[in-house]
Amino acid sequence: MGGRRWAVLAVLSGSLLIIAMDTTILNVAFPSLVEELRPSSIEQLWIVDAYALVLSGLLITAGALGDRWGRRRLLLVGFAVFVVASLVAATATQPWVVIAARALLGVGGAAIMPATISILRVVFTDPHERALAYSVWTAVIGAGMALGPLVGGLIVQAYSWEAAFLLNVPVAAVFGALALWLVPESSHPRAGRWDWPGVGQSVVGMVSLAGGIKLLGGGEVVSGIALLAVAAVALTVFVRRELRIGNPLLQVRLFANRAFTVSALSIFLGMVALGAMLFLLSQWFQYAHGLEPFTAGVRLLPAPVSLIIAPLFTPRLMRRFGVRTVLGGGMLLAALGMAAPWAAQLSGDLRYVEVAVALVGLGAGFGVAATAASVALLSSSPQEEAGGAAAVEEISYELGGAMGVAAIGSLAHVLYSRAIPPLGLPPHLASRVHDSIGEAAVVADGLARPVAARVTAAAADAFTSALGWACLASAVLLVASGLVGWRLIPRDFRISDETH
Repeated sequence: MGGRRWAVLAVLSGSLLIIAMDTTILNVAFPSLVEELRPSSIEQLWIVDAYALVLSGLLITAGALGDRWGRRRLLLVGFAVFVVASLVAATATQPWVVIAARALLGVGGAAIMPATISILRVVFTDPHERALAYSVWTAVIGAGMALGPLVGGLIVQAYSWEAAFLLNVPVAAVFGALALWLVPESSHPRAGRWDWPGVGQSVVGMVSLAGGIKLLGGGEVVSGIALLAVAAVALTVFVRRELRIGNPLLQVRLFANRAFTVSALSIFLGMVALGAMLFLLSQWFQYAHGLEPFTAGVRLLPAPVSLIIAPLFTPRLMRRFGVRTVLGGGMLLAALGMAAPWAAQLSGDLRYVEVAVALVGLGAGFGVAATAASVALLSSSPQEEAGGAAAVEEISYELGGAMGVAAIGSLAHVLYSRAIPPLGLPPHLASRVHDSIGEAAVVADGLARPVAARVTAAAADAFTSALGWACLASAVLLVASGLVGWRLIPRDFRISDETH
C-alpha cells in the first residue's frame, strides 16, 4: 500500500465521523423538528430511537456480510443508503417519514461502521502502525461527539432542522467517491449458504436488547424486562446455532479468547460511564444552571477533546508498558476524574471546575483504555473474522452508551426524587416535580415567581446531589473495568501479538 494506507485512514476516519456526528446532531435539531411536524409522544420516541435500534440490530449481520461480500463494497452501499435516507428526512412533512428515514440511516450506519475498522485491520499490516490507526479511529469518535452538537447547533440556528440532515449528503458523497478511488477491496469468501436464520435471530435479539435497555432507562420497567427476556431467548438460540453450524454468521468462539472478551467488556463498561455522564451533565447545565443547549454543549467539550487527543499517545504507552497496564491505568485515570464531582458535592459546593476535571479525566482515561482494548480485541481475532470482531466492538460502544443512560440515569432519577423536600405544592404538581428536573422546570414556569424560584432551587440542589452519587457509581464501574482488564489480559500481550 505504501503511503496510500494513510490516505485510506483519512477516508475511513471521515466515514466514521459522519456516523459519530449523526448520533448526537439530532439532539440539537429535535426541538425545532417537533415544533414544525408536531409528532405525538410515541412518534417522538421512535424518531429518537429508530436509528440506534436498527444500527444495533444490524451490526452483526453487516460485519459478516462485509467479510464475505466485500468490505469496501459494503462501505459504498452504506454511503449510498446514508445519502438517500438523509434526503428523505430533510424533505419529510410527516413524522412517520422521519422515523422511516432515521431507520434507514441506521441501515447505512450499520454498513459503514464495522467496515471502517475491519478495512484498517487489513490495510495496516505492521502491528505498531495498526495500533496508531486504531488510535486515530478512537479519536474520531471523540471528534464526532464534539462536533455533532456544535455543528448541529450552528446549522439549525442559521437555517432549520432539515439542514442537520442535509449536511450528511455532501459529506457522504465526497467520502464515498474517495473510498471508491482509494480504499482497496478485501473479503474472505466462504463455502456454504448465507445464514438467514442467524440473521433473523441476531436482529431480533439485538433490537430487543437495545430496546429493552432504552425502555428501562425511560422508566418503562415491565415493557423493558419483557423485551430483555425476548433478547435473552433470541440471542441464546443464536449462539447455540452459531456454535453448531459450519459457516456461522458470527464466530462466537472468539469469546473463548480472554483478551477479546475482556476488551469488549472494558469498552462496554467505559461507555456506560461516558454515556451516563454526558446525558446527566447536559441536563445539569441546562436545568440546574439555565444554559442554552449550544452553551451546554460547549461546557461538555473537555470530554470529547480529551478523547480526541489521548488516544494518539496510546501506541507509545502500549509499547512501553504493555496493553493490560495501559488499559487498567486508563480506566483508573477516568475513575479518579469521576470522583471529583462526588467529593465536591459532599462538601456542598459542586462547581464547573470539578466537572471539567471529571470530563478531562473521563475523556483522556477512556480514550487511552478504549484504544488499548480495541488493539487487544482486534489483534486477538483472525483476519478473516475482522468484520465480526469489529461488529462486537461497535455493539459494545452502542449498548454501553444506552446502558449508561438506563442504569446510572435511573439511579440518578431515584436519588433526585428522594432528595426533593416538601414544597407545599398540590399533589399533581408535586408528583411532576419529583418525576424529573425537566418536569420541575416546566412546573416552575407556571408558578408565581417566589414559588417558582423555590421549586427551581430545590430541583437544582436535588439533581446536583444525585449527580455526585452518579459520578461515584461511574467511578466504581471504571475501576472494576480497569481491574478486570489488568487481571485477565495476559501479562505478555503486546501490540505485536497477532492471531492468524
